[in-house]
Amino acid sequence: MDLQEVRSKARDRLRGICRVCPVCDGRACAGELPGMGGKGTGAGFINNVSALAQVRLNLSTIHGAGEPDLAYDFFGRKLAFPVLGAPMCGTGRNLGGIMTDREFIRAQVDGAVAAGTLAMVGDGGDPALYQEGLDALRLQGGRGVPIIKPREPEEISKRIKWAEEVGVPAVGIDIDGAGFSYMNRMGEPVGPKTVAQLQEIIGRTRLPVILKGIMTVKDAVAAVAAGAAGIVVSNHGGRALDHTPGTIEVLPEIAAAVKGRIRIFLDGGIRSGVDVLKALALGAEAVLVGRPIAIAAVGGGAAGVKIQLDQIAEDLRTAMMLTGCSNLEQISPAVVRVPRSWL
Repeated sequence: MDLQEVRSKARDRLRGICRVCPVCDGRACAGELPGMGGKGTGAGFINNVSALAQVRLNLSTIHGAGEPDLAYDFFGRKLAFPVLGAPMCGTGRNLGGIMTDREFIRAQVDGAVAAGTLAMVGDGGDPALYQEGLDALRLQGGRGVPIIKPREPEEISKRIKWAEEVGVPAVGIDIDGAGFSYMNRMGEPVGPKTVAQLQEIIGRTRLPVILKGIMTVKDAVAAVAAGAAGIVVSNHGGRALDHTPGTIEVLPEIAAAVKGRIRIFLDGGIRSGVDVLKALALGAEAVLVGRPIAIAAVGGGAAGVKIQLDQIAEDLRTAMMLTGCSNLEQISPAVVRVPRSWL
């Protein structure tokens, strides 16, 4: 089985839900939510991909970086490369129930571990979804990161305790899920959090806490003040708020403000190792991949996810070699050219 076969099978299974476009840029599925599209006009999803396309790479081949080292340390866990699976669940709501959440989540987790990295697992209106994620991580010795919706503080703390028992290296809160009204309708309320609330939640656990959904310098600084160990620059794949900028657009200013004080990750529109290199050059230390992993899970299960992640890693290795980077530490802004308006 190769990636083409995985995507072909996924296209058949996802008929009427996702077109598995040659370029997954959010245009064909704009507004298809539930589903795989972006919210409203789909602009947030579209902007993630189009902004990445505006970043150029500086080709360089007079150097000694012939065998780049992609190894990455994620809170004490050595990963083969700086790419993690983004948290995804809710197949009944978003994928028409073509596979169970248990199958979907375990494909993500098992495939990521087989590739030498980790997957994040999600949360949703059905409390069983979070438990499915924990179960999948437990089977892999805690190799993964549970991400919790911005529930009431006591509910978040309770779920963090469950994660501690599984032995995970970190836990997160996708704070950009604050406006998900479907959760409120299901009796699982979510909402914005103050710095004081986050400090209290973070202070109750020994685990590093990652705040996912940071799109401004203001919120990045607040995350540092709250004691978070990491942030994910993310607009929830364009599924939380319409007309947000692409995540790569805001990454440089956020990195300028907080890099060195907190770990910075990025998701949104990552489709290849070239995109990974762009994100690392502009201030992220690792990235999350969502829709390509979802498609691979549908088309090939855990094996499909591994194939997709291996392809991204190989793309990154080639891109590093052709920009003169022997390891992740050597990736810098000098590798890229960005639009003047971003500077």
